[in-house]
Order: sequence, then structure tokens, then C-alpha cells
Amino acid sequence: MFKRKPKPEEISEDLPRRAERNAVRRRDRASSVPLGKSRYIIAMTMFIGVYGVIAGRLVTWGTEPDERALAFRAADQFMASRPDLVDRNGNVLATDIRVGSLFAEPRKIVDANEASERLRTVLPDLDPKWLYNSLSSEAAFLWLRRELTPSQQQAILDLGVPGIGFRTEKRRFYPGGTVAGFVTGHVNVDNQGIAGMEKYLDDQGYLALQNSGLAVDAELEPVRLSIDLRVQNILHDELTAAMTRYRSIAAGGVVLDAHTGEVLAMTSLPDYDPNDPRQALEKDRMNRTSAGLFEMGSTFKSFTSAMALDTKKVNLHSTFDARNPIHIGGHRISDFHGKKRVLTLEEVFIYSSNIGSAKEAELVGIKGHQEFLTKLGLLTRLKTELPEVATPTQPKVWKQVNSITISYGHGVSTTPLQTAVAATSLLNGGLLIPPTFLPRTEEEAKKISTQVISKETSDDMRYLFRLNVADQRGSGNYADIDGYEVGGKTGTANKVVNGRYSDTKKFNAFLAGFPMSDPRYVVLVFIDEPQPEPGKYYATAGMNAAPVVGNIIRRAGALLGVKPDLGETGKTLLVSY
Repeated sequence: MFKRKPKPEEISEDLPRRAERNAVRRRDRASSVPLGKSRYIIAMTMFIGVYGVIAGRLVTWGTEPDERALAFRAADQFMASRPDLVDRNGNVLATDIRVGSLFAEPRKIVDANEASERLRTVLPDLDPKWLYNSLSSEAAFLWLRRELTPSQQQAILDLGVPGIGFRTEKRRFYPGGTVAGFVTGHVNVDNQGIAGMEKYLDDQGYLALQNSGLAVDAELEPVRLSIDLRVQNILHDELTAAMTRYRSIAAGGVVLDAHTGEVLAMTSLPDYDPNDPRQALEKDRMNRTSAGLFEMGSTFKSFTSAMALDTKKVNLHSTFDARNPIHIGGHRISDFHGKKRVLTLEEVFIYSSNIGSAKEAELVGIKGHQEFLTKLGLLTRLKTELPEVATPTQPKVWKQVNSITISYGHGVSTTPLQTAVAATSLLNGGLLIPPTFLPRTEEEAKKISTQVISKETSDDMRYLFRLNVADQRGSGNYADIDGYEVGGKTGTANKVVNGRYSDTKKFNAFLAGFPMSDPRYVVLVFIDEPQPEPGKYYATAGMNAAPVVGNIIRRAGALLGVKPDLGETGKTLLVSY
């Protein structure tokens, strides 16, 4: 459709109206520009203001004295949460509690002398000279005492000393005290792990989380350990009693799951209370079970016999001439209670013959002997979560005399924990499973296990272990507990004193497993320098370490799910009830 062309007079009449409309549009555009600019200016002002405050705060902190600045920066760390440590059944082993810590701002203190005297009425152990000098200094901030008790905090508040304040911190608390101290470890005054599983936790990334401030008052999931607190209590209790009964200088032990490698209990005495970490620095308070190196004596004959059997060159009925002592390198090697006759391999084990064990090692050879012990993990540092693990020692060059003495447990020093782990492979079908202080399933254990001996050799070793306890000829019959099919091997080693083996100082151990028909658990106990029990002459492992293991199994067996099989005797007892 075409539009009509306007006439000249119509155009002239429309010009004023058009000019007026254009003027209105120009005014609108002019008025809208300042409004947009004002919004932009307001936004920029707020942005600059916020970041100006932050910058100012940073400058304030930066110009403060070092002590004050550190106090501000560390405030979040003081309140950083650590996850609870719990046992396999959920019982708390370590948790956080809130405590007050005392600080001073010396610049605000009116009379340092009076303030010092008044504070020492509540905290008399504070050094008076140090306290006065601290309070009269020009420092902006300093700590006076960390981790006060509630009564101490209230008493200081009642003094009303100006320039004195409190900061709430997190303190680690261990409900069990000494019972599992070497497993849990402890933290320092800043709530950072420095020993045991507490240190492992920090090494796994918690410390970085804490330092970043992301752990402040956070609800962290508890960390479950493999430890069974019930069994841990039994182990600790029996070893404490043993130290008194046998007047020994130290003792320790471990309970392992033979199918998973889990550490169910571990302790070492003298121990310490992680609630008072200073005790850990005292002489003799060390974790001998995982960080102590010892010649394990005749418990090593278990590995020597397994090594000989695994070659398939001998069996349980093979014979070894033990009629005469062995003379080599100026040494005379004989048996403690020698039979002075030819012994079968079975008899070599239950009579604990040094001569027979030496002949077994000769059968394998020096190189094969060293390789076998290495394969079982006895000559290298144990890999587990616990930081306190020692590295075994061995001869720099193995000679024939070294192989012979090592066959019966002298010449190589290793940890009791390593010995127990290696022995587990002798009883569980030949699988060497790395130990763990964290929960692990059998399926997970099998994926990381190594077949170190044949199942047939393992079957033979289970038979020998059981025979050594059940047979009256064996050295371990004091560990025989009705219904639990206990098997084991004693070890009585002479300790080295001033470079020579002592005839009076012994390191005794008993290595056991149960039930031998299908071993589920391995127990190792050691007693350092025991004395004969009153009324008895000998202080051998069979007389002290073996009965301690028996007591542990008697009390812990049912808790671990092992139903005692008492046979006809048990049925008769049930009927009588």
C-alpha cells in the first residue's frame, strides 16, 4: 500500500511539535547519564572501602610486635579440632576437650611486681625472676601458662590482675591413660601429633588441614583403629603383673590377627601416660615392641625349621646328629639340655636344639639362609602406620659362623613386632601380610600378601607349634589352655653386656598361635631380665613368658570369637550346670 505525500503547509505546521519532542528526549538522556554514573561510583566506593578495611587490618597485624602478631595468626590453630581416635568397637582412645590458657599483655600491666606475686599464689611453680621480667617487658603479648585447670582459671580471675587474659584452646585427652599410650601416641602443646598414630594422622594431611584453618571447630569423622580395647587391657594387665612377679626390668607383647595382619593389641612396659607427654622422655620409657631391637633367641628356630622344611630336602622325620658340640671360629656351640644323640627334625624343635638348628641352616646354605629371612621381612625395616619402628641389624658379611648362630637366634637383632608378623606367615598357610593399626578385611589382606612358604610347610609348622605345647617334652607346655589348641615356641636369649654374652641376664620370649587347627591369632610376649619366681630355680621363657601368654589367651580368647572346644569334658561341665 502506498502512503500519501504530505502537503507543504502540513509540514510547516508539524515542525514546532517535532522540535518540542526532540528537546524532551535530549533532557531525558542528559538526566539519565548522572544516575548511571552515581551507581557506578557507589559500587566502586563500597568495593574500595571493604578492601581498604582488610588492608588496614593486615597493616595493623604487620606492625604489631612479633608476639602479638603470632598470637593473632595462631588463634585458629589453638581451636583446631582433631578427629577422635576410637578402637575397632567404637570405644574412645583419644578426644578433644576445651581448656583455658593464660597470657599477659605487659604494656597494660600497672605494677609488674604486684602482678607477679599475686599470680604465684595460684601458680607457685612459675619462676619468680622470669615472671617479673616478662611482665615488666615491652612485649605486647606472651604466654604464661598453657592448659590451666578450671580451678586455676577461676582463681586467677578472682585476682583481678589487669593485663592478664585467657584464650580457650583444644587439649587432647586420652581416657585410657597408659593402657594404649604407645599406640595412640600423643600431641604437643599446639595439639599437633608428634608420636604414635597421632603423628601418622598429621602425616596423612591433617596437619595441613589444621594449618590452613579448615579444622577449626569442624566436625571430623572419628578415625577407627584396629586395636580392641578389651584385649589391649588384658595384655597390659597381664604384663604389668608379670613384671612384678618375675622382677623384670621391662616387658611387652602384641596380639595379631593371622588372617588380616591387624594389630589387635600392643604394649611395652615401662609405659607412659599420653596425657602427660613429658613422661615419654624419661629413661627406659620406649616402645620396645616396635622400636626395640633384640636377639630373639630360640623363637628364631621356628624360622630355621620352616626354612629347612620348605626346601623339600627334609621332612619332620629327617634326622640330624646332635651328639657332639659344634666348634667353629673359636666358638663352642652346644645344647642347654642336650640329648647327645641323633634327633629328628621334630625333636630338634621341641627340645630346642642349637646343634640341630645349626645343621638345618647348613643344609640350606649361607646365601639361602639370608634370603629366606629377608623374604620373611626379618632383616628390613617393617612398613606400617606407626612411626616408631626400628631397622633390624645383621652382619655386614654373612659367614658360616654367622649363619649357625643366627639359626638359633643370636647374631641378628630385630623387633618383637617383626618376629610376630613373620611367624604369622608360618601358621596362616604361608602368607606374609604387612601389619596394620587400621581396620582391614581378609579380602584386602590377600591382595597385599605374599606367599613366602608353601602351605605344606605351614601345616608342618602348625603341627610342631602345637606339639611343643601339648607334649610334656616341649618347652611351651605352661601355655597350654584347655579348649584353645595353643601352639608356640620359647626363646631364652643371653643378653650382650660389655661386648660379651651374659650368663645371668636373659631376654625371654614366647611366640604362640591359636587355635592350631586353624590359627586365627598370634600372640608374642617378651620379658626382659626376669628373675626366678619365688621357690623356683630357673627363669627360662618356658617358666615365665609361656604362662603369661596362656593367661592372655584364657582371658581374651572368647572375646576374640574363639569358642573353646573342651570335648567330652566340656559336655560334662555343661550337663552339670
